Amino acid sequence: MKFSWVGCQPNCQGWVSAVGIVTADSPRDFDEFAHGRQLSGATMVLDSSGGSVNDSIELGRRFRELGMLTTVGVSVLTHSARGVRANVSPEAYCESMCVFLLLSGKLRYVPEQAHVRVHQIWMGDRADDARAATYSADDLMIVERDIGRLAKYTFDMGGAGDLLLLSLNVPPWEDLHELSREELRLTNLVTTGMVNQPGSPNAAVVELTPKRVQGRFVSSAVATETNPQPAKSTKSAEAMGRTGGVTARPGRE
Repeated sequence: MKFSWVGCQPNCQGWVSAVGIVTADSPRDFDEFAHGRQLSGATMVLDSSGGSVNDSIELGRRFRELGMLTTVGVSVLTHSARGVRANVSPEAYCESMCVFLLLSGKLRYVPEQAHVRVHQIWMGDRADDARAATYSADDLMIVERDIGRLAKYTFDMGGAGDLLLLSLNVPPWEDLHELSREELRLTNLVTTGMVNQPGSPNAAVVELTPKRVQGRFVSSAVATETNPQPAKSTKSAEAMGRTGGVTARPGRE
């Protein structure tokens, strides 16, 4: 996951753009990004297909300690004769463990055009053909351990058990489940129904522009996606072995 600061003075205070897959390096990368910056109460704009369960939990706790706001979107810089204008396109994805990063926000907003999708965590080296794979007692221990950690984190962040229920009902051989507006409220992923006006100290974004974003970033190891339409997925999650943890794989092929 890559972090960058998007400035929008004098219209608002700016925000943090978080794009890509959460890996074992992401908590450290965020610490390095945050060093010397006043991020308390800042807004985190998420566009991610998920990643490592345990590292996402660690990252989410950092966001909560800073009292950050969270939303889903793609940061867009528009160049014109008047200079560079920053806004956020709501046509974005927050999938798998990204959903739990969204949950870490002190305030949480999901625009109508955003796609928030969930699924089970799984042993990733067997997610491609999960039904045909074999599993050891150690494998089950890893998954159950990480589900327990995820459950504690969910309740610590103020989420509802419905979020875990909806996620854990979707096996790796099925498409990710996109949460409806009702489900976003039921799971407590959304805590505000509007974006504060630009210039407010709590302004979540300077502008939510309903435009499609071409060339959405997935990760440095995955080809850039140029199809703006939501794609179906049959991927689920992967485990890093006995000393690692379960990690969510990209939600789109």
